[in-house]
Amino acid sequence: MTALDDALVTADAQVIPAQGGTAPGYHTLNAMLNLWDENGRIQFEADREAARQYFLQHVNPRTKQFESFRARIDYLVGNGYYEQAVLDQYPFEFVQELTDRAHAARFRFPTFLGAFKYYTSYALKSFDGTEYLENFEDRSVMTALTLAVGDQTLATAIVDEMLAGRFQPATPTFLNAGKSSRGELVSCFLLRIEDDMESIGRSINSALQLSKRGGGVALLLSNIREHGAPIKRIENQSSGVIPVMKLLEDSFSYANQLGARQGAGAVYLSAHHPDILRFLDTKRENADEKMRIKTLSLGVVVPDISFELAKNNEPMHLFSPYDVERVYGKPFGDVSITDHYREMVADDRIRKTTINAREFFQTLAELQFESGYPYVVFEDTVNRANPIAGRINMSNLCSEILQVNTPSKLGEDLNYEVVGKDISCNLGSLNIALAMDGGDLGATVETAVRALTAVSVASDIRSVPSVAYGNARSHAIGLGQMNLHGYLARERVHYGSEEGIDFTNVYFATVLFHALRASNRIAIEQRATFDGFENSRYATGEFFDRYTEQDWLPATARVRALFADSGITLPTRADWAELKASVMQHGIFNQNLQAVPPTGSISYINNSTSSIHPIASKIEIRKEGKLGRVYYPAPFMDNDNLEYYADAYEIGPEKIIDTYAAATQHVDQGLSLTLFFKDTATTRDVNRAQIYAWRKGIKTIYYVRIRQMALEGTEVQGCVSCML
Repeated sequence: MTALDDALVTADAQVIPAQGGTAPGYHTLNAMLNLWDENGRIQFEADREAARQYFLQHVNPRTKQFESFRARIDYLVGNGYYEQAVLDQYPFEFVQELTDRAHAARFRFPTFLGAFKYYTSYALKSFDGTEYLENFEDRSVMTALTLAVGDQTLATAIVDEMLAGRFQPATPTFLNAGKSSRGELVSCFLLRIEDDMESIGRSINSALQLSKRGGGVALLLSNIREHGAPIKRIENQSSGVIPVMKLLEDSFSYANQLGARQGAGAVYLSAHHPDILRFLDTKRENADEKMRIKTLSLGVVVPDISFELAKNNEPMHLFSPYDVERVYGKPFGDVSITDHYREMVADDRIRKTTINAREFFQTLAELQFESGYPYVVFEDTVNRANPIAGRINMSNLCSEILQVNTPSKLGEDLNYEVVGKDISCNLGSLNIALAMDGGDLGATVETAVRALTAVSVASDIRSVPSVAYGNARSHAIGLGQMNLHGYLARERVHYGSEEGIDFTNVYFATVLFHALRASNRIAIEQRATFDGFENSRYATGEFFDRYTEQDWLPATARVRALFADSGITLPTRADWAELKASVMQHGIFNQNLQAVPPTGSISYINNSTSSIHPIASKIEIRKEGKLGRVYYPAPFMDNDNLEYYADAYEIGPEKIIDTYAAATQHVDQGLSLTLFFKDTATTRDVNRAQIYAWRKGIKTIYYVRIRQMALEGTEVQGCVSCML
């Protein structure tokens, strides 16, 4: 018996036996993906059989049966599983017809992990956990009924898109929609902290409230005065940002959504904050336990001036947030460091210290090499691309949400004297391959935009008034994408090739057109726009100039054929001009429309490659609780097209950056960009990739991954709140 065979036996022994006491074989079948057959071929058929056996041996015996559809609904409502209010919006006959329609689509999980993920993470279970009360079709129907709010046409469209695999709402929405005992439908939250104890205290409370509702929370620390700064003119009194980080880490560890999703948080700090090196040191492996941050994610906000200083080998000045706010009349995070750097250096009213700019970037690379952190936000790139009035100074737990915020003012009792705008965002993603197969990309995008907009309209988180206030005025959504590598490989196009980048550019430009058109139609229907539309580049028409002054059509014959064969009509300059006129006249409903997150669980249930980055391996290995190792084959891969499935480490950071740069120019928010390096990489290679990303117009960098880390068993945990 080989070591692998022994591991399989051990893992199978941990699985709860199916009814009748027979040990299941689906785990062993799934593991055969990692073994060549006698002809040296991957055993894809074994995984398909594993999925079938999972249903026969595990799911079907545990699924509660009902004598009729009416009996099922009465049971689920009467026993507190489903919200009666959702079903009351529709005639009962329609609910039954929609359910029949969903089941008629004959949805099947093509992989074992897809089925396992759905039944482990999403399916409604009895309160004692012993029975399944929903299958994928039932969950999709309840999601559609919840989001359509009584609109039968929209509910039908959402069901059709989900069952066809073209659109998938994010985990919080798909998990919670229609359930009586549930968390929020929103994926993530961003909170700013001001430089006072009231704001710090309220933010910790807000983090607890949002975590228990299932959201990941990011917080801006840039405004907090540095370690040793004066308080009430008494020198050396401030403790700086580290103690606040420790309080937040404990809060996230304590709060979770009914045990379903662990609390998760991130904190962002400006590169020019005096505590920046102490902040980064909290992630070092040898950090003092009093300072070490274990579970909180770190992000650094880097302006253009930091790169200029490093290039010229100049000292890098760090500025006291307290003094900057006193001099400029607004919090440190709202001041453009690049625009005001030289004058702040010359201003004696502002306390400052210096570090070596090149050593700062070297420190970033070292820490990313060690831990994958920190995330990086290229602040000036983000704000140049931002079509909305105001400043963006942070991102979220997965580095794809980029929205304007404003400060709140709190009284001594922690009540709001002025409610500022904090950020919430609900996410969902299109499966690029199946959206292309559908032939009507416009209809798919519009259905997705309307579904996500419904979440924004329904969300009113009163326990955090600044989040409720911001959401009510922005109706921001984040339409994402997944399965780019799977689609390209299926069509025998190499990731990062000229054709691959050409497709990415045209596809994202087309999605942008349809997303804006959908939001414009909603604005016309609702006779309302997002708050501040009149001060945006949408209102002036400036946003559309680049689309009306040149064509955004395929540059290669292969990509022209891909769109032609799919029957997808691409928007012309005339189409863009018509949309521009309508938007200028009627507005758009959503302040933000697109964000590309690092899709995780929904990638598996939709048989997709994650987000738009390349696969990390042809056969992905995951650890799934007591089941142990589970194997997932790259979508559409077979033994004849393996050459198109080069992994991210082989492809390298430059082609990944080039692909993301092509998409970024059409996305109003951000894209979670992970950089992958071979085990021969050095910190200098990481530095070069950071500079290359910045020069290519990338907005954020999420994780940095070194192949050696994966080989040594360091698991990629991903984004807990936005892992869709």
